[in-house]
Amino acid sequence: MGVLGKVVDGILLLTFVSMSVVPACLDSQVLLPKALFPDVLGRVYTWYTTTYQDYLLLDEPHFFMALMKLELVLVLPLAILNTYGLLTSKPWFNTTCLIFGSALVTSTTAMVGDMLGSDKPSAGKLASMYSPFIGFGFLAILRGLLSESPNASKTIANGLTSALKKKA
Repeated sequence: MGVLGKVVDGILLLTFVSMSVVPACLDSQVLLPKALFPDVLGRVYTWYTTTYQDYLLLDEPHFFMALMKLELVLVLPLAILNTYGLLTSKPWFNTTCLIFGSALVTSTTAMVGDMLGSDKPSAGKLASMYSPFIGFGFLAILRGLLSESPNASKTIANGLTSALKKKA
């Protein structure tokens, strides 16, 4: 894999990590009882929703709630699996990456489409915040469609391992 492949894998790794943390810590608060979360996460959620006036989280429209369930049941586990699969060069990585990308593009497009058609003052700013995830999803789809040698992703894992050893 060339330099471009390594850059793509680096971008996807950051996407997988962010999609492992944000849904678990913040997005799930719209579906689960607030008592399940530490106060600090509740404060971060409140800060985000009030600062950015994320009307999808504040108003909880039915389609959005369904997408949040999809995110917790499908996208979150796939993000965790893809992080592991990418770092350890698992043979199933391309398949899970393709599924992850398809789910991310589909759900994010629905949310951004609602924002672009909304008359809410915060909709434009929110659309610009959510839109990059459509691109990340397409990147994951392309990565899933392109096959490579099974050892190519080991370079990222080896680089991260050596960087961690140097810090220690």
